[in-house]
Amino acid sequence: MPLPKEARGASPHFDAPLADRMRPRTLDEVVGQDGIVGPGKPLRRAIEAGEVPSLLLWGPPGSGKTTLARLLAQLSGYRFVGLSAVLVGVKEVREVVEEARVRRAEGGRTLLFLDEIHRFNKAQQDALLPHVEDGTLTLVGATTENPSFQVNSALLSRLLVQRLEPLGEGELRALVRRALEDGVRGLGARAVTLDRGAEELLVRTAQGDARRALNLLEASAWVAPTGSDAGRTIDLATLSQTLQSPTLYHDATGDWHYDVVSALIKSLRGSDPDAALYWLARMVEAGEDPLFIARRLVIFASEDVGNADPEALRLALAVRDSVHFVGMPEGWIPLAQGVVYLATAPKSNASYAAYQRARRDVARLGNLPVPLHLRNAPTRLAREMGHGEGYLYPHDNADAVVAQSYLPEALAGTQYFHPGRFGFEKVIAERLAWWKRRREERKGGTPG
Repeated sequence: MPLPKEARGASPHFDAPLADRMRPRTLDEVVGQDGIVGPGKPLRRAIEAGEVPSLLLWGPPGSGKTTLARLLAQLSGYRFVGLSAVLVGVKEVREVVEEARVRRAEGGRTLLFLDEIHRFNKAQQDALLPHVEDGTLTLVGATTENPSFQVNSALLSRLLVQRLEPLGEGELRALVRRALEDGVRGLGARAVTLDRGAEELLVRTAQGDARRALNLLEASAWVAPTGSDAGRTIDLATLSQTLQSPTLYHDATGDWHYDVVSALIKSLRGSDPDAALYWLARMVEAGEDPLFIARRLVIFASEDVGNADPEALRLALAVRDSVHFVGMPEGWIPLAQGVVYLATAPKSNASYAAYQRARRDVARLGNLPVPLHLRNAPTRLAREMGHGEGYLYPHDNADAVVAQSYLPEALAGTQYFHPGRFGFEKVIAERLAWWKRRREERKGGTPG
């Protein structure tokens, strides 16, 4: 947001928002991303050598993705072309490609910055591939979402992924003070000051987002009262007036979304109902789809509680149905009940782990033949080929137990499922042990 006209002075530079004016002009001015562009880092060395690889910049809003892309082009002598995947399609990309091809023939290079690249569908992403591969242009994509989920593997394999971190409070504080002191691009010429309490609230409210911090600073400068020295002081009351009410950051499709979901699931798995309720509240109050939360609870009930408490899955399904039936705002009530139940239920991932072990054997050994005694024998030919021969029908015995193997011969004796020691799985373990003893007795000829 630009300053009011009367506060701008004569310089047309102040027509741009403060966050835009304060963009770093050198790599040393970049704050909070030393792991990527700090001294001696591979990307920095490439830039200093005048070579920019095609990149994917992955990070939360305000972490500097656009700024870094502009710097890459500027410092390497590339022509910068910025597009947003929300606003353009393949047609506009082709136009940039044609211009880049002409420029390349003349000895120039082009950097295409595609913001929100995850918004392109698979076909649109595929259209970028040949031009990245043949060097017609250098692609720098930006995304707030985990690229493993949202960028197709063919394109992702051709991009160097760089993870940008949200800025820490100390880094945001340094940015804000730089903006207050800079008399050319910042607010220094306007004698704007920020008291300590307001500064603390501002950096906390920005939640790692540099753009948000500078926008809040500039908006507060608009309404800050003018002091006797013609300067403006932003105090806690002024900043609170600008904020009106704090907002919870929660991008329903972005990486922070998955981080909060992850925190909820890990709290449930750790049997901490208080933490689980906190993360649930974070999601609900930020406007998360309640049915998304309910689906995650259903998955958790099966994956992490499992047969230690078979009622958990039924309750999770009931929560899902209740949320669907009741809707919001009251939908949080069954969600809270479900979260507390699952957090305090006995835990077992034995079924989940057993399947993973079985899946590894399927991948390792391929299509092992089904033993003849287990094969279907619906026709005379099948019976003549031995299908079903030797099959023992468990219900011919009073205890429904027979000494028979049901695995392929190469896996005979393999145990995938190891029941836990708690809840209903303790009963399952006892039952399995009894069946094992009975089978061994039958195999040895002991009467049933």
